[in-house]
Amino acid sequence: MKDRVRASTVGFSLVEAVIAAGLVTVATLSGIGLVMMTRRANLGATTAGIASILSLQKMEQLRSLAWGYDSAGLPIADTTSELAIVPLQGDGGPGLAPSPPDALKQNTEHYCDFVDERGRWLGGGPTPPPGTVYVRRWEIAQLPSDPDTLLFQVLVFRRRNFRTGSAEIAGQSARRLPDEARLITLKTRKTL
Repeated sequence: MKDRVRASTVGFSLVEAVIAAGLVTVATLSGIGLVMMTRRANLGATTAGIASILSLQKMEQLRSLAWGYDSAGLPIADTTSELAIVPLQGDGGPGLAPSPPDALKQNTEHYCDFVDERGRWLGGGPTPPPGTVYVRRWEIAQLPSDPDTLLFQVLVFRRRNFRTGSAEIAGQSARRLPDEARLITLKTRKTL
């Protein structure tokens, strides 16, 4: 009888080994799924971070242009700078002139530029050049209630439509997409 008790406690049975192998397989597959999900989240965060930096750069460029009053109280406005060229050119563009109403919805001359995956400027205009990863659009509008105040909006998104460059923005729910950055600010005339 002692030999029977001893024999049943030595080693693993085939059923136990199969169950253990199954548990290890499930744990490994779960770990791989978690790693893949983490990788996607990190890539999305990186994309959103770059888009945020690019939108901040354009917003600072817009805010740096002259919009105020001179010492005699006359209005001053930069209406000649080309913002779709890096570095900024002082002539040949609309400056702070109001943009077309659909400037955030489509690539518009003077109100759109393109950037590669490292944040380097590639060009401006309606057609994305090769290597474009991010599309940066901006809109300038005067407030109807206060013509001395400008509304700036900047939209940066990861390029999705390789044929047209159009953004898939603001559907029925008007939700922000995970890979885009939007900034909105006001600039009011002051004495310069």
